[in-house]
Amino acid sequence: SFGAESLSHALLPGLVIAALTGIPLLVGAGIGIALAAAAIALAARVPMIERDTAVAVVVTSLFGLGALLALSPETPAGLQALLFGDVLGVSDGDLALAAGLAVGVLVALLLLHGRFLTVGFDRSAAGSMGISGSLVDLAVLFLLAMVILVAVQGLGNLLVVAILVAPAAAARRVATRMPAMLGLSIAVAVLAGLGGLYLSYYADTAAGASIALSLIGAYVLIALVAATASRIRTLRRSPAA
Repeated sequence: SFGAESLSHALLPGLVIAALTGIPLLVGAGIGIALAAAAIALAARVPMIERDTAVAVVVTSLFGLGALLALSPETPAGLQALLFGDVLGVSDGDLALAAGLAVGVLVALLLLHGRFLTVGFDRSAAGSMGISGSLVDLAVLFLLAMVILVAVQGLGNLLVVAILVAPAAAARRVATRMPAMLGLSIAVAVLAGLGGLYLSYYADTAAGASIALSLIGAYVLIALVAATASRIRTLRRSPAA
């Protein structure tokens, strides 16, 4: 969650520069993420500065730079879509680039699935199996960056975290096995996305914000159902019952 928020905020200057120069947003976002990763790596090498502190310094600095660029007189109208998304304004070219990135991420997840599970559930034993935890962490951050590049066009720089965190968090409340968790999180994302679009149409609200609200609402609903079901099971097993 922290990585998703950090990367999404740090790429704002790249998005703004892309909008100012007319290049595809995905290209600007990709350059922004690359520069952010390099800046974080350099800041982490400074003595007496821990990695979390380096991330915070770089992210806040880049986000401030992006806001400063967005306030320049040359900024085109509608740049607020970079912050909150414009899911209905994505072009065919943006969709093609996003589809290519999505396919690449899916292939990488398929190939690295076993390594991700090993490091995620038993990091201490991964080394003895010849699996580098640091390389797996790097792969996760790289794939996370690719997903952000896909999602940022629809939900913007500020709301993209919702679609990365909420569906997985909701699925984790009710699923106990990884395949079920993956499938449920996809279902939550798709249904909440459709629900958000309908909410946007009938309530005359921003599409990206409506989708983010639907995602959070889905998490709250599933969390309440899971908590209620757990409470009922506890009462049934208690001696008093």
